[in-house]
Amino acid sequence: MPDRPVLDAAEWRARAAAHAERANALTAGHRARRSRRETHPVEDFLFTYYSYRPSQLRRWHPGAGVTLADAPERRGWRWYSAGAAPDSAVVDARAFDVDKPELARLVERMLRRTAARPGQFGCFGLHEWAMVYRTPEHRHSVPLRLGQAATDAVVEAHELRCTHFDAFRFFTPDAVPRNRTALRRESQPSLEQPGCLHAGMDVYKWAMKLGPLVPGELLLDAFELAADIRRLDMSAAPYDLSAWGVVPVPIETPEGKAEYVRQQRGFAERANTLRARILNAWRGFAADAQPTGSHDRHGAHAGAAAPI
Repeated sequence: MPDRPVLDAAEWRARAAAHAERANALTAGHRARRSRRETHPVEDFLFTYYSYRPSQLRRWHPGAGVTLADAPERRGWRWYSAGAAPDSAVVDARAFDVDKPELARLVERMLRRTAARPGQFGCFGLHEWAMVYRTPEHRHSVPLRLGQAATDAVVEAHELRCTHFDAFRFFTPDAVPRNRTALRRESQPSLEQPGCLHAGMDVYKWAMKLGPLVPGELLLDAFELAADIRRLDMSAAPYDLSAWGVVPVPIETPEGKAEYVRQQRGFAERANTLRARILNAWRGFAADAQPTGSHDRHGAHAGAAAPI
């Protein structure tokens, strides 16, 4: 890993304050709704599905190997250690590897392999349609935009090409055999690809799991990407979300498909850029580079116990 900087107290405390202010702005709507015991089917997803609290987003970290001057309080924080100078603290990537070896291998493998694969852009967001296919019980308590029969017809008129297990596992029983591939948890590192919207949202999850090894600014960039992707995900879904101001991307039409793919390609590029930035901040190499010591040789372990 290349030499990492030492941040003086004024600099890192200013960055931490700016980070908290940005995080507060990003989570303001969710926090206000929570205080009123209200929910939003689109915007609250990142806090319910991933279960990370706004307070976790507000906490700034400098990234792996970065030393904070005049930070004695952080020496006791998880995955920090004492720096060379008195009262300094450094984010210790080795401590993370020792404490969470399987997670470290999994995250590295998911980030590198997903970025290295070509994106697939023919799914058209039909995973959400497959979750309501031929069933009166729906995950979201909102009406279907086209009604049940027409929604089912859209599914039947297309080949389901979902590559993301955490979407596939919510398919209805009738939708499961319609998917091109029978997905399994253990095969996720071998199938994830950058065109998938949910793989793009998961960049935020991987960044959060790495904790202080990821610079706070990068974590919030990943959160913003996940929020933007979620909006397209629900705009292309079969639900009528007009009450929440969601304008549909009608993927049952040629125009809707074209718009979906246009945005999907942009999100794939953004997600791969973030994957490379995370790997560089953490390991000191780009997403398409082979790490020193080749963590990927542990692939049998990396795919075994995915802490999703």
